[in-house]
Amino acid sequence: MTDAMPRILIVDDTPQNIALLEDILAATGAELLAATHGQRALELAARLRPDLILLDVMMPPGIDGFEVCRRLKADPSTAGIPVIFVTARTDDVAQGFAVGGVDYITKPVQADEVRARVGHQLERLALLASLQQLNRELEERVRDRTAELTRTNLALRQEVQERRYMQDRLAYLASHDFVTRLHNRQALDEQASLRLARLQTERSGSGAVMMLIDIDQFRLVNDSCGCIAGDELLRQFADLLAGVVGREDFLARLGADQFALLAEDRHGDAGAGLARLILEAVGRFEFRWNGQAFRLQATVAIVPLEPAVVSFDALMQRADETALRARREGRARGEPCWYRPGSGRGDAARDDASWALTLMDALRHERFSVWFQRLQPLRPPAGEGAMPLRLELLLRLHEGGPDGPLIEPGRFIAQAERFHLIEQIDRWVLRRLLQLLAAEPALCARIDQITLNLSAVTLREPGLAADIARMLAGHPLRPQQLCFEITETEAIVNLEQARQFMRTLQALGCRFSLDDFGSGYASFAHLRELPFDTLKIDGLFVRHMDEDADSRTLVRSMVEMARQLDKPVVAEFVESEPVARLLADLGVEWAQGYHFHRPEPLTVAALVAA
Repeated sequence: MTDAMPRILIVDDTPQNIALLEDILAATGAELLAATHGQRALELAARLRPDLILLDVMMPPGIDGFEVCRRLKADPSTAGIPVIFVTARTDDVAQGFAVGGVDYITKPVQADEVRARVGHQLERLALLASLQQLNRELEERVRDRTAELTRTNLALRQEVQERRYMQDRLAYLASHDFVTRLHNRQALDEQASLRLARLQTERSGSGAVMMLIDIDQFRLVNDSCGCIAGDELLRQFADLLAGVVGREDFLARLGADQFALLAEDRHGDAGAGLARLILEAVGRFEFRWNGQAFRLQATVAIVPLEPAVVSFDALMQRADETALRARREGRARGEPCWYRPGSGRGDAARDDASWALTLMDALRHERFSVWFQRLQPLRPPAGEGAMPLRLELLLRLHEGGPDGPLIEPGRFIAQAERFHLIEQIDRWVLRRLLQLLAAEPALCARIDQITLNLSAVTLREPGLAADIARMLAGHPLRPQQLCFEITETEAIVNLEQARQFMRTLQALGCRFSLDDFGSGYASFAHLRELPFDTLKIDGLFVRHMDEDADSRTLVRSMVEMARQLDKPVVAEFVESEPVARLLADLGVEWAQGYHFHRPEPLTVAALVAA
């Protein structure tokens, strides 16, 4: 159907009928064609492709309207032209529909009926043409979009492949040495730490060893022939080692002329056989550069992996001590040197390792306990209300088991910080407190403030503030009731990180107290840089201030400084009434010590009675 005007073919053997239909349809604006017999109608339909055919049924002589319709529908070029039969016989209607007609007009024709039925078909054809046009445009857009998506997907695949290559390359460079293509120190740290962690779980030896291998003549080659020769020596030495060790062994370059090897003790000889193979290969090796030949020697130090070694640093410490002893004893002549307990730091090293195991066992088997000590207000509250209940949580370690003797924190906190266990301990204390109060939510209404010690080392843990916020969410203990006392402030190495941690929790309502105020420059510096709410004067100045004039002077100056900063003061180690009176006279708000309350285990009954 054209956009300008529709084309209608009228087929009837009676010219008067054709004229009548033409008069009726003149108002439609359609182009009207006419045929007086069936064969002529087929020719015009095939050549001019009308949009609609009005077809008389009875057209003697020749073919009738039904046959014309059958032939039109059989021809693909005209099959889509709608046909309206014009007939005086109602019996013809069903047959007309059977051969492909879409409608019928009864004779004698009525102008309104003709216009309505023709108009309906023309409207349908117009809508169909519009729909086909929209479909063509949509298909074209789909083709264009598909082509665009194909190009985009191709570009994305290329970008993904490039990014994946870059990520793989970066991961490779992060874990491998650029010169030798061996693993680097970071990769060795990760691998050794995994094996040591398994040992802590199994609590038995693994039969694995770490070897530290030093090239004794590397400096001679590097200084006499240049760094390019030194790099080439390292590459050739790495290839030599790779040719001796097993495929499952982990070989790394630590730096300079030092290599390390994690190997299984496959022959039960503590790595002796493999170490001698390495030394023999080194003895046969000759490095040549610009006509010069260099014979090499190496030092091999062997350290077994065992549960007493709790970290990669401890393993490296043993390896370095063993390598140093090997050089001192002149072992660089074809014999490896094994780690010998007591050859380095002696009892101190063993004690450190023992502490690490003790603390790990305490975390795993719940051998810590939480105690508390009440803080005493030195200024009586106004009115007749109950005294505000403030308390500080204290940590104790039970030696050997839950009923074992108590170990004070001063003996194990430093070790916990050294072996990076303090963060787990600090989290354990907070979880234990929240568990107890969640079971007895009524206790929260009696508590004004609970203070928890938080190591400055713990502040370095990423995501700690968010974890604390999640632990407090929905808990009956409000953040406003919680105060974190920062200890060991000289360990704060990233002031911005500590400041952000404190600001995040202060936004929830938590408070912060500076512990051991006055004990060193670090506490004064951090008081200026960090948003502390409360100051706790170091007990060293408080305990004997009633007898020591210098201590009284120092405490007075610290209290005055706190007043100028508008920060409340807590004094610890208050063990006598005279000291308490002096502190009250100076304007100290809170006191803590044996004079008021001796620490006791944190239980529901103890809190109710406090």
